[in-house]
Amino acid sequence: MPFVQIAVTKDGVTREQKQRLILGVTQLLKDVLDKDFHLTHVIISEVEPDNWGLGGEQVTDIRQRQNKS
Repeated sequence: MPFVQIAVTKDGVTREQKQRLILGVTQLLKDVLDKDFHLTHVIISEVEPDNWGLGGEQVTDIRQRQNKS
């Protein structure tokens, strides 16, 4: 019974995109590892950009800087 957890920032991911992620990851596990499609769990966690860091910075600050460019 595979369990996959995906973390994304809270902004900008639509319900349809989440569904595509769930289906795609489930199909990938079926294709690569022959895991039962109906026993694969996919959890999508949405994280506030202030709570996500990359390279020592909050994602919020990185995005603000990129939007000014």
